[in-house]
Amino acid sequence: MSFSSEIKEELSKLNNLKDKQAVYYELVGYLISKNTKLDKKIKFSTENEYNINRLNKLLNNMNIKYKIEMQGNLYVITFNKVEELKDCIFCDNHITFKNVENLEDKNIKALIRGSFMGAGFVNEPSSTYHMEINFSNLENLLCIKKLLELYNINSKTLNRNGSFSLYIKEGEDISNFLACIGASNAMLKFEEIRVIKEARNNVNRMVNCEVANLNKTVNAATKQIEAIKKLKNSRKFTNLSNELKEIAELRLKNPDASLIELGNMLSKPIGKSGVNYRLNKLIQIAKEI
Repeated sequence: MSFSSEIKEELSKLNNLKDKQAVYYELVGYLISKNTKLDKKIKFSTENEYNINRLNKLLNNMNIKYKIEMQGNLYVITFNKVEELKDCIFCDNHITFKNVENLEDKNIKALIRGSFMGAGFVNEPSSTYHMEINFSNLENLLCIKKLLELYNINSKTLNRNGSFSLYIKEGEDISNFLACIGASNAMLKFEEIRVIKEARNNVNRMVNCEVANLNKTVNAATKQIEAIKKLKNSRKFTNLSNELKEIAELRLKNPDASLIELGNMLSKPIGKSGVNYRLNKLIQIAKEI
């Protein structure tokens, strides 16, 4: 079962049908989704059985007669227009809201939940973070976007050839969205996967950083050794100061040693910067040959 189906299964079993207002606004959420056609009758289509099961419960709760049939692999539920829509107005093929920001918290969340159940999905969190809801028109999309902002959930919009989508890419925002619509178990699973994923990413970043530093150290040591060998072959090595000769011999004998380790091997130990200065001096003299 996909992660989206797990979310919808959880939401389809929410035991909050005694609240008539919340039921009503969740139904309206279904109506503004892309999968709903508003004509002489209302027709909702979906491949997801949990979508249809939840809508079935909402309609039964509101005593609205409906018909369910299969069309290919689609569940199709048809019913008459709901005439007593509070705060909502049927306008041709879409619904216009009025004063929706003044709704009670539970009703706002029900409206958002219904729109997600109607035409929303969440990617598998182990791959990429992506949540999306598709709407039949831009006005309804912007309404839900504005409501999400009340809960500090940031979303973006996309118009694909007349199909309007609201989407979220940030893991924290998706987690907050799942909590907002009442998918507590899915939110906990999402967070668990997100923590593991972030931990792995941190480990990978640390490994990559260590590999990069190691490569940098090896390249620097190779350059130093080449310069020292060049000095020896030119007989200019004998003219070097004792300090430069000593660090040069130590580098040749210890090609993998760090600057700090080389500094501690000297007859008079010095720090990392002192070792680095002497080795750079050898490279500079070698370039002059």
